[in-house]
Amino acid sequence: MVCLNPITSKSLKYRKLMHILDDITSGQQTKSLVISTAAFTVCFAVWTIFSIIGIKIKQNLGLNDTEFGLLVATPILTGSLSRIFLGIWTDQYGGRIVYFCLMLTTSLAVWLLASVSTYPMYLLAALGVGLAGGSFAVGIAYVSRWYEKDRQGTALGIFGMGNVGAAITNFGAPFLLIAYGWENVARIYATILFCTAIIFWFVTEDDPETKARKLKGEKVQPAWMQLSPLKQLRVWRFATYYFFVFGGYVALALWLPRYYMGVYHLDIATAGMLAACYALPGSLFRALGGWLSDKIGARKVMYLTFICSLVCLFLLSYPATDYIVHGIEGPIEFTIAMGLVPFVMLSIFLGFFMSLGKAAVYKHIPVYYPGHVGSVGGLVGMIGGLGGFVLPICFGFMNDLIGVWTSCFMLLFTIVMISLIWMHTVVTLADKRLHPDMQGPQSLPEMLESPKEKTSAS
Repeated sequence: MVCLNPITSKSLKYRKLMHILDDITSGQQTKSLVISTAAFTVCFAVWTIFSIIGIKIKQNLGLNDTEFGLLVATPILTGSLSRIFLGIWTDQYGGRIVYFCLMLTTSLAVWLLASVSTYPMYLLAALGVGLAGGSFAVGIAYVSRWYEKDRQGTALGIFGMGNVGAAITNFGAPFLLIAYGWENVARIYATILFCTAIIFWFVTEDDPETKARKLKGEKVQPAWMQLSPLKQLRVWRFATYYFFVFGGYVALALWLPRYYMGVYHLDIATAGMLAACYALPGSLFRALGGWLSDKIGARKVMYLTFICSLVCLFLLSYPATDYIVHGIEGPIEFTIAMGLVPFVMLSIFLGFFMSLGKAAVYKHIPVYYPGHVGSVGGLVGMIGGLGGFVLPICFGFMNDLIGVWTSCFMLLFTIVMISLIWMHTVVTLADKRLHPDMQGPQSLPEMLESPKEKTSAS
């Protein structure tokens, strides 16, 4: 019998560790990315289920817009707050086990949703359903560990396409609701999520970093160490960007069916399909945003996102208005209002640019914080998700208080303007610190004094 001394044993473990890290195949990467994205799609569809069944519950209980906004936003609250500790657990224990347990737990909560009947109980059940939203923090940490830095933006962009789950719910759930009732919609979603969890467990494997840690016998890093990067202002700046590009996206995906029914007097099936037209590009083009972030830089993509979103939101914010002009031959009356087709097109453009921004924000995280993707990504995702919770409530409150349907877009316009000013200020100051020789009116040569002028001035 041969006994290995501790030094030899550690050397063997090190060689095995290097073998694991160097022996990742493209097939393993693709498999992990595809199944993680599929699972996230199902979770996101579950997470936004109240955008459809909430309308039926509103009708049954006679809720006002503020109460409806709170109902559809409550799952977003749980999904947001849970991201921070789910991200930490992923960094500690690996994404595979956390993802599996999360889906099982959420499927039970969704199944129980069909058995409640009062508004407070709906809110309580919605908290459990909201756990599905925490899957994002788990998924980004799990997927990022399979890819090199120069490919992480594209990989995370593809994973983020799971946001298409909102479009699937807005498109498919209305037909299920009409055919089977909203209670059975919840049961169908619960069954699909449970089956997804089982498939995920048997198809996937631990990510390379988790394998390496188990092989080396390393202890789990304490939670307080995982939270240490959250002291940096940069993390919170990224979170603010995500408040709009993701939180605003979720809020509109939840709110648009109600908006279409209220403004354009559409039925629930048509309203759901048109809301899906907004949600679809907001998901599918996230991969493009990741690819662009890898190629031209995440900063340029964020500028593109904010500037183009401002244009879209300005046009969407203008309320239908009747004008009377006192003309030469008498009053001239005309109305400025956005028709259904232009509104749908603008919402699609807005969703497209928001999808680019979502990928660009998360491109930063594995680059700046490679050892804390779960915790930092969890915080950024939490703040973004809180946008999805707060904004629908604000939309409903502003409807009840102001009485203008487009007030929701006015609010989003203000948020984007603040984010753009903050980002540009930080970027400008950083450039001045890195390149002090570029300070001064370099872009305005006529402002520069000539040597003769300096002499005469002195």
